[in-house]
Amino acid sequence: MNINKRTSSIARGINTAFWFNKLKAFFTVDILIVLVSFGLFCYKSYLTIPTDEYVRRFDLTGQSIDRIILELYTDITLYSFPMGEYIYFIGIIMGVIGVYQVLNLFGSFTYTSRIRKKLKPLNELALKAEAISEVPLDTTKFEELEEAILKVPADNAGARISTGDEDLASIEAALNSLLYRMQDARLQQARFVDDASHELRTPIAVIQGYANMLDRWGKDDPAVLEESIKAIKNESDNMKELIDQLLFLARGDNGRQKLSMDRIDLSSVIREVWEESMMIDPDHKYVLEDCDNCYIYGDNAMIKQSVRIFVQNAAKYSDKGNNIKLAVRKNGAKICYIVQDEGIGIAGDELSHIFERFYRSDKARNSSTGGSGLGLSIAKWIIDAHKGNVEVLSRQDIGTRITVSFDAVV
Repeated sequence: MNINKRTSSIARGINTAFWFNKLKAFFTVDILIVLVSFGLFCYKSYLTIPTDEYVRRFDLTGQSIDRIILELYTDITLYSFPMGEYIYFIGIIMGVIGVYQVLNLFGSFTYTSRIRKKLKPLNELALKAEAISEVPLDTTKFEELEEAILKVPADNAGARISTGDEDLASIEAALNSLLYRMQDARLQQARFVDDASHELRTPIAVIQGYANMLDRWGKDDPAVLEESIKAIKNESDNMKELIDQLLFLARGDNGRQKLSMDRIDLSSVIREVWEESMMIDPDHKYVLEDCDNCYIYGDNAMIKQSVRIFVQNAAKYSDKGNNIKLAVRKNGAKICYIVQDEGIGIAGDELSHIFERFYRSDKARNSSTGGSGLGLSIAKWIIDAHKGNVEVLSRQDIGTRITVSFDAVV
């Protein structure tokens, strides 16, 4: 009952404030009508004065309201304009407007019931909230959920929270989903650290081996000295490349890898990579197929880096003399670039893993091409950062075709 009374009081307060605001608005409108109509009367009177005379001042005279006269003084004479008809006409208009305003203001007193009706849903919500607040809180279910969470072993990747209570089923599902993502992230992190450690162990072992060989024989044997220095420099370069790739991915994961987005010509980017590839790799035949007006929105350097990664991979796993094709095409609202080779191909069960970090197929691991297994991961990150899409079609001993698509821009 108290809430109902409070609702009625609020409704009356809202209606009273609305009534006074309406009264002020009507009063303001009435004043504006009088002032504008008086200004029009003065202007109309002024137009009757000869153009060679200048009005110096004006005055209002008259013994009664229906005998008021507007007097305009010029340099030469005085002009008088009776305002009786104007006042009578304005009086009729203001009377009609006044009657409407009074009726409207009286009618506004009935708005309280309408406002109360509009506030009824809020009133019912307040009643329900008050009823809920009076219900004693049972913490048993929360204690059961807390106990179930504490029982989850930290080292068990498949562990799940379960209380058997239907009322807590949705909370359990949300917590289990969060737990699964956290466990998956932890496993990925552990696997990444293991793979990075493994990849760094090899060049460090090589450098250490050649350093020991230098210590034993390199001081007096120029051949051993030259071989060791060359090997150490080579492995140092490999380590630097690996660390640069790791830093790139780490910055990407943390959102600190900046992109300089701009409208770029994808054909121009592909042509530059094609020219570079022909210059540094004479062992393969590079074929170019470009198109006109193939513009996308992206980071020019990053897009070029992704193309280079695919081209370098194609060259690594293709025999000398094989063709490597670079193409740019329009596909509806998409612009795509294609890198196609005639290399060893990728097995079907390995295609879904090629963009995983440090992943290399069996053939790649057994080859002498080297590589850390991070290049394709970097290319995939670049494509995802540009909201692009990559498709891989490959057949063993036939070749591989990489198709990367972006939204076209005008």
